[in-house]
Amino acid sequence: MNFVPVDEMFGDWDALLALILASFAYMRPRIDPPSSAAHLTLQSLMEKARSEKAYAAVESGRLLGCIFCKPEPPDCLYIGKLAVAPDVQGKGTGRLLLQAAEAYAAECGLSCLRLETRIELTENHHVFAKWGFVQTAEGCHPGFARPTFVEMRKTL
Repeated sequence: MNFVPVDEMFGDWDALLALILASFAYMRPRIDPPSSAAHLTLQSLMEKARSEKAYAAVESGRLLGCIFCKPEPPDCLYIGKLAVAPDVQGKGTGRLLLQAAEAYAAECGLSCLRLETRIELTENHHVFAKWGFVQTAEGCHPGFARPTFVEMRKTL
């Protein structure tokens, strides 16, 4: 598996958008409010890649996953849109993408990773905990009185 930067040289934006939408599709009937992934367009995805560091996992020419990262001073790297093709989930791609993010955090001199995952997606909480993340907070999206997501952090 190779990791390629998702930047101005990246060539397959349609496949990247399709991968993210397919990876997040299972959430649709389970979470409220809907995932921001549902609102991504080719243009907004390209803008996201310009403002954040992103990697794509590619094997034999096939896009298997991606991760977007954004430094949050003073000490965190925010992890967003970690997506893995549904047919290869659970086979190590997500963990390898996370390792790429950890290396980027080290390059930036950051000491932790931070992510948010929906409160309803307890299976994601378990996977991230297995990868060394701990729940640090709960939060709610605008317009919601109940918690809609959990924040998790991993100290590097």
